[in-house]
Amino acid sequence: MSRFVDRGAITAAYVGIGMAVTIGVSFLLVIPIEAIFIGIIAPGFPVAWLAGLTIGYYANTRSNRQGGPWRRIIANATLAGVATAITFIILFLGVKAIFFAADNGYPDFNRVNAAREPIPPFCQLGGDCVFSRYYVSQPDELAAAGITNAAEFSTFYWNQQLTASALLGLATVVTAAAGGAVFRLSNGTKPEGTRAAA
Repeated sequence: MSRFVDRGAITAAYVGIGMAVTIGVSFLLVIPIEAIFIGIIAPGFPVAWLAGLTIGYYANTRSNRQGGPWRRIIANATLAGVATAITFIILFLGVKAIFFAADNGYPDFNRVNAAREPIPPFCQLGGDCVFSRYYVSQPDELAAAGITNAAEFSTFYWNQQLTASALLGLATVVTAAAGGAVFRLSNGTKPEGTRAAA
C-alpha cells in the first residue's frame, strides 16, 4: 500500500486501461454505434459514465477496502479513472485521425466507371474529402460557422474533437470518483479505514 493509494487501485488502473481499449475499439470502429460512445441523443458520454462508475467502485473492491477513509477511497477511484480516461482519449483521437487522414471520398467522390475512368466529383485524400462530405451533407452548418474551405474545416473539426475528447476524459474521471463515493456509502457501516483480510 502506497502513501496515497492502495496497491489494488494500481491494478484497477491497468484493468481500466484494458476496459477502455475493449470499449473504445468495439464502439469507435463500428460507425453506426459511435453515438453510444460519445453521446448524441443527450449531452454526455454514457459509456464513459458507466465505465467510470464501474472502475471507481472496482478500484476499492480490488483494494479490499472496508469503510473509509474517504480520501483514500476517492484517491483509489480517481487513479483508476484517470488511467481509463487517458486511454479513452488516446483511442478517440487516434481513430478520428486515422479515418480523417484515410478518407478517399468514396462512394460519393473519386469514383470510376466500368472502364476505370474517373468520374466527378473529386476530392483530395484526407481533410479535403472529409470537408467535401460535410459540405454536401451539412452546408448550412458550415456556412453558419463561416467555413468555406478544407483548411478552415480542418481547424474547426479538430477543435471539436479535442473538446469532445477532453469532456470524455473529464466525464470518466468524475464518474470514477462517484463510483468511489458509492463504494464508501455502500460500506458505510464498516469500520473507518479498515481493509478486508486478503
